Amino acid sequence: SPLCSPSRAALMTGRYPVRCGSKVLFPYSTGGLKAGETTVADVLRSVGYATAIVGKWHLGHKGEYLPTRHGFDSYFGIPYSNDMSPATSRSPRKSEYPPTPLMRNETVAEQEPDQSTLTGRYTEEATGFIRSSARAKKPFFLYFAHTFPHWPLAASAKFKGKSKRGLFGDAVEELDWSVGEVLRAVKEAGVEGNTLVMFSSDNGPAMPLREEGGTAGQLSGWKSQNWEGGHREPFIARWPGRIKAGQVSHAFGCTMDILPTCAKLAGARLAAERELDGMDLGPALFRGDESREALFFYYGDVTVRAVRKGPWKLWVTDPKAGFAQKPPRTATPLLFHLEHDPSERFNMAEKQPEVVRELTALVDRHVAQVKIGELQE
Repeated sequence: SPLCSPSRAALMTGRYPVRCGSKVLFPYSTGGLKAGETTVADVLRSVGYATAIVGKWHLGHKGEYLPTRHGFDSYFGIPYSNDMSPATSRSPRKSEYPPTPLMRNETVAEQEPDQSTLTGRYTEEATGFIRSSARAKKPFFLYFAHTFPHWPLAASAKFKGKSKRGLFGDAVEELDWSVGEVLRAVKEAGVEGNTLVMFSSDNGPAMPLREEGGTAGQLSGWKSQNWEGGHREPFIARWPGRIKAGQVSHAFGCTMDILPTCAKLAGARLAAERELDGMDLGPALFRGDESREALFFYYGDVTVRAVRKGPWKLWVTDPKAGFAQKPPRTATPLLFHLEHDPSERFNMAEKQPEVVRELTALVDRHVAQVKIGELQE
């Protein structure tokens, strides 16, 4: 998803977020990830893993939806975005928001924390969990969801003013330091050869923020949009002895693949009745297999906006529809060959009518099969 809560629901459950009714949550929201959903933490804890989340959750801040009710042994972080308080928000509803809560497990430990300290504090928490788990000789799963570079940006005194990209660059450089500390903790704990580290992001850059946002490079669009710039993210995987260093893969994958990948590696059984949309990334990660055909449905709210199959991407609704819950089908199909045209500039619909028909039918079958969960707002 090109938005934070649905994207995280997809990562946690291995399913399209529409299946669990996930929508962007706010401090006034009453919903969240429901108890019937199985998370990657649930799966790994079932086979003896210690589990922890550090950072942003954004799948419900009420007690029943917190990470500790979804398979995590511990939680330290902000339960939603860092721009959702009277002190930080640009929303006209900000007067309804409470101060930003920094939580430990299910308790608010601090209100309106100094955000310039978050990356450092999160890193200390994360590395402490790695070291304690290793000392206990217990396998562990750490979900480390940094706050930045989400707006409002912040960086500690050690990094502020040090980059050539302003505060955005400072925040990213501190993240780079944090990743280094995590890798150092894994190595010093003696578990480097038995630990898979995966690095990615939840959605595209907030380009309308200009110098306070990122860039999607040659890709069109940004966060909240179903152009490639709203969805495509870097994905880096590291496992010395299992993944060859320095290689680049063009294999298709998405964050819904994290759960089945971790389950396979840990030898965990998945419930047969739980329909997953993700697939095991093992063949691509460990054997360099790029044969998996790309297949992905781009959702906006509860509606499929576009579909990708192989190199082809078909928009079935008007890209200008924005956040409309149920926009009508577009009268003028937009078809792009993403391998030749990742910027989505050249509409091939008139030249490829058979592809348009095939992908339109694919969307219709998908919509007929997928049950939309109770919307969480």
